[in-house]
Amino acid sequence: MALRRRNRGEKHPAVELNITAFMNLMVVLVPFLLMTAVFSHLTILELNLPAADSGNADKPKEPPYELRITIRKNALNLSDNRVGLIKSIPKTDKGQNYAQLTETLKQIKARLQQNELLKDKSNATILLEPDTPYDSLVQVMDASRMYQVWQDGELINAELFPDLSIGDAPKL
Repeated sequence: MALRRRNRGEKHPAVELNITAFMNLMVVLVPFLLMTAVFSHLTILELNLPAADSGNADKPKEPPYELRITIRKNALNLSDNRVGLIKSIPKTDKGQNYAQLTETLKQIKARLQQNELLKDKSNATILLEPDTPYDSLVQVMDASRMYQVWQDGELINAELFPDLSIGDAPKL
């Protein structure tokens, strides 16, 4: 009986928690995770939308020059409010011909720079049919904003029409 009483009376010594191995793991793991983390990068394009009261405004005698790029299912149509249809770029087997759109816009920009009143023209309107894929809109926006050209042995981005507005295409 004496042994039983003695065992009950003994207390276990306090156990010390050893976290050294865990801290070593954290020292290695945290920098590794920070170096391999993928940070998201968002690109935002600024669009010019019509004002709420723009439909009620008095019309000027001669409206300002307006370049329009209409995305259709089978073509890209370039037009303006003075001449009308400038060029229709048909769709190819691979999809819309964005390279031809950029080349045509370069020619239009060169013609506009010859006109004293329109040489600083930097805006265009992109008109979309209801079921136009989002990727087509982005591709047209990229092709309309700038193009790359070699100048003095360097590849630079030249400006076309960076101020873009979007809207609904008229029905045929």
